[in-house]
Amino acid sequence: MHANASDRSNLTYEQIAREILAEAEGVDRAEDERFGERRGDELPPEFRVSGDRRKRLQEARRLLDAERAARSSEVPQARSERLRQAARRLREDHELERRVNADYEAWRARGISADGRRFGGRDPNPSPVPETPSGIANTTDPQSRKVKTPRGYMQGYNAQAVTTREQIVIAADVNVDSSDAGHLRPMITAACDELQAAGITQHPEVVVADAGYWKKTDIEHVVNRGIQTLVCPEALKRSTPRPGRDGGLYAFMRRVLETDAGRALYKQRQAMIEPVFAHIKHNRHATHFQRRGRSARRSEWRLIAATHNLLKLWRHQTAA
Repeated sequence: MHANASDRSNLTYEQIAREILAEAEGVDRAEDERFGERRGDELPPEFRVSGDRRKRLQEARRLLDAERAARSSEVPQARSERLRQAARRLREDHELERRVNADYEAWRARGISADGRRFGGRDPNPSPVPETPSGIANTTDPQSRKVKTPRGYMQGYNAQAVTTREQIVIAADVNVDSSDAGHLRPMITAACDELQAAGITQHPEVVVADAGYWKKTDIEHVVNRGIQTLVCPEALKRSTPRPGRDGGLYAFMRRVLETDAGRALYKQRQAMIEPVFAHIKHNRHATHFQRRGRSARRSEWRLIAATHNLLKLWRHQTAA
């Protein structure tokens, strides 16, 4: 789904840094004109009385605590703060990339794989990390990303949902990953937690998900919870297996999906989940988030899912 942000707001680290420095220079000039030889941090007259000062400090601390709480979940209103948030995000991404690259090079230098086999030492084609952060960050909603869709890239988020056979949403969340891989485990965990919180003791018997959710460790985790899991190892339109996806769990899953029972169960996936997104995005025109920041947009997505459930309930009662 589209974020409440424009592609034109994506800037590189150098562009963000230049704007921050230009703003800082303007602030310095304004303070020089205002304060002259004074530092500008002298206490105003009303703070020089101990009683008033204590009260004002208490009020200032209260407001500051409220601002910190808001910053942790919302996107700042001031562009200067959003610039700093975007720059911080790029620096964190750069540091993560640098650390992962160093760990990988150390692993290659050891020349021993996880199963104890030896291999050829250093990477013949290393990927050097640039000195400064690369990539882009959005200065309108720094928490949004360029996510890949079947129709190209968009500035937005990846909306996730778990539904029952009756198209009732029981878990909803958003992330900024173009791929769904790695989200099967957290979404099923969230669904089970929601059912338990609603007083439903019965666990799901079967989970079906499309090929994008394939991740071996996630599938094994859900199966270990006693839930049969069916995930197609590759897109159904492929006539041959994806390279590297053969044997082991891949072959086992294909054998299960080729049985009459497995085929009948997996066939229900499309009728369970696809109409939910079609109804939300095309019938109700909920294709753009109105709020910014992950916490705000998560609550917005869950509100959309809740209203979807209410409409299902209303139609069910009306039909009855």
